[in-house]
Amino acid sequence: MKNRIDSCFEQLKAKNKKALITFITAGDPDMTVTEKNIMEMLDNGSDIIEIGVPFSDPIAEGTTIQKASLRALSGGTNLDIIFDMVRNLRKQTQKPLVLMMYVNTIFKFGTEKFFGLCKECEIDGVIVPDLPFEERDEIQAYADQNDIYNIYLVSPTSHERIEMISKEAKGFLYIVSSLGVTGTREKITTDLNYLLEPIRNGNHCPCCIGFGISDGEQAKKIADYCDGAIMGSAIVEIVEKYGKDSPVHVGEFIRSVRNTLDN
Repeated sequence: MKNRIDSCFEQLKAKNKKALITFITAGDPDMTVTEKNIMEMLDNGSDIIEIGVPFSDPIAEGTTIQKASLRALSGGTNLDIIFDMVRNLRKQTQKPLVLMMYVNTIFKFGTEKFFGLCKECEIDGVIVPDLPFEERDEIQAYADQNDIYNIYLVSPTSHERIEMISKEAKGFLYIVSSLGVTGTREKITTDLNYLLEPIRNGNHCPCCIGFGISDGEQAKKIADYCDGAIMGSAIVEIVEKYGKDSPVHVGEFIRSVRNTLDN
């Protein structure tokens, strides 16, 4: 069976549309609200969901997602509970679902067990921001055995390595727009043409840019350079503000971003 991520990008390309990939921290403020927020995002224009697995020391994250992780962990969120939610989501949607998490969480859970459950629950990919490309063998064989895409990240400091990484990338290549941690930014100052130059002419998988995109206008500008925009902190901020009442507000936000992206 073809991976849902591949099917998603093929369908978007046929419609001449860009991907909207959105992130949420699982368990913030609780798992019931997380599930509702994910469905609101999918119903209002998100193409792929990154489900953030909370971690006690999320080194790639800014304050917004760090606080969300701590709230989720204090509420008892763990991988078993997250897999249960994914099982529920799969009764409602066939859109791509990706887990974004830190490698120690996988090791602690058990790498073989983890990827087996990803397959069983129909997770399509994992993003592990603290696992360098050169150390991908720590999980790659298990991911491949279970048809789970290990989605690679590249950043402005990866320039001479981008072409090499893109040749092995599956699903999509996650382009980190800015140095530093996640969080909304007033503007993206990275020279994206320069950053993407090494893969302009290759037969690469789709490239999507994230870190710092705060609204529809920024998403649209970013998507002009690539195949899609990734948004996280802007959504987590809405969840922090509205808590259990956040789903309606998250849905409205995603709808506005989608409209801007498409028009």
